[in-house]
Amino acid sequence: MTTAINSNASAVLGGMNVVITGATTGIGRATAILLAQKGANIVFTGSNQDHLNEALNDIKAVGSEAKVTGFVADLATKEGIEELFNRADEALEKVDVLINNAALAFQGITDGDYEDWQRIVNTNLLGYMACTRYALDRMLQNGSGHIVHVGSMSADVREKGSSVYVATKAGIQGFAESLRKEVYEQGIKVTLIEPGAVDTDMQPYSTDEKKEKQQNLEMLQADDIAAAIAYTLEQPARCDVVELKIRPHLQMI
Repeated sequence: MTTAINSNASAVLGGMNVVITGATTGIGRATAILLAQKGANIVFTGSNQDHLNEALNDIKAVGSEAKVTGFVADLATKEGIEELFNRADEALEKVDVLINNAALAFQGITDGDYEDWQRIVNTNLLGYMACTRYALDRMLQNGSGHIVHVGSMSADVREKGSSVYVATKAGIQGFAESLRKEVYEQGIKVTLIEPGAVDTDMQPYSTDEKKEKQQNLEMLQADDIAAAIAYTLEQPARCDVVELKIRPHLQMI
C-alpha cells in the first residue's frame, strides 16, 4: 500500500530514503509519522493489517510530499526480510537509513518453550542483524548510510523475570557497538537508542494507567523517542550520535 502526503519538508530529512521495521505501532509508528512530516520517503512494515492501515492514515493526516509505502511482513523469517528490501528497492532510489525497531516482549527462560524463544530471538536480534546486512549491501555501494538500532534499558538493568527479552536487548547493544567499528570507515553511521519505560503495547498497563504514569513523569511517550531518532539523523556528517539513553524523569533505573 502506498500513500502520498503534503507538508513542509525538513532541510536535512527532506528526500531522505528510510526503511523502518515495526512501524505500525508505538515507537515505530511515531517515528514514521515524524520523518514523513519532515519529508523523508519511507518504506515500513508491521505484523498486523489493521495496525498498518491505522499507521498509513496517521501518516497521511500529517501531510507531506514524501512517498510512504507500508505492508505486512514477518521479520522473524528470511522471506519477510527479503520482501522488505525488495519493496525498498522498488519504492526508493536508494536506502539512506535503516531503523531497526521491530521487537516482541517476553518474560524469563522458564516461560514458553523452544519455539517461543526462537521466535523472540529471530525477531528481536537476528532480525536486526539480517536487516542490517541487507541495508549495508545497499549503503556500502553509495559510501554512506545510517543504521539506528532501537534497543532497551533492559540491556543494562537486566531485570528479574525477563531473561529471554534481556538476552536479545543485550545482544543488540553488543552488536551495535561492534558494528560501528566495522563500518564507520566506509561512511556508515551506527546509533543505538535505549529507551526506558515508553507508552507502547509492550507495557502491561491499561491506557488510563499509562496516561497517569506519563503525568507523573514515570513513563515516556513514543513521540519522545521518535524525536530522538530524528535528532540523530539530522546531525552533520562530522557528528555521530553513538549511543543515547532516554529515561522518564522519575525512572531511577
